[in-house]
Amino acid sequence: MSRKYKFYNKEGLYFVSFATVYWLDVFVRDLYFDRMLESLDYCRKEKGMEIFCWCIMPSHVHLIFRAKDNNPGELLKSLKTFTSKALQASIENNMQESRREWMLWLMQRAGTKNSNVKKRQFWQQHNHPIELWSAEVIDQKVNYIHQNPVVSGFVTEAHHWKYSSAIDYSGGKGVLAIDFV
Repeated sequence: MSRKYKFYNKEGLYFVSFATVYWLDVFVRDLYFDRMLESLDYCRKEKGMEIFCWCIMPSHVHLIFRAKDNNPGELLKSLKTFTSKALQASIENNMQESRREWMLWLMQRAGTKNSNVKKRQFWQQHNHPIELWSAEVIDQKVNYIHQNPVVSGFVTEAHHWKYSSAIDYSGGKGVLAIDFV
């Protein structure tokens, strides 16, 4: 977690983005998307994370969330810590992963540069939480999150990106249950 940016309003609604080290394109296989989705779903059901909007891109994740227990920093840290370990294990145990050794080497390299990491680092430390304090700002961030796969050229319509809440906002049902803004 960033040492510079903090969750000042513990009851607030926040936009966060967090990226893999070296912006590694990890999320290109269903296995890795599934691990991330399972973790988000667990946090939503068991840890009090209200997820209003989300998108998983190849190298990063966007969320609009609130912590029911007024602990957004701890909740996000827990999510990132768990997913770091789970995703590294998934990569390490995936014998069909052609980039396995290279990705693990880069994560180990990033870990040696960070005194807070014992072995390998999966996520970049910062996440720069932005409190969403008005309907206009909320709409801007929802649009930014949902348009990210379109702007990146992966799809032509936001609701076509499977790993996003855009379909939920278009009247469909996505792969992760959400709480609506």
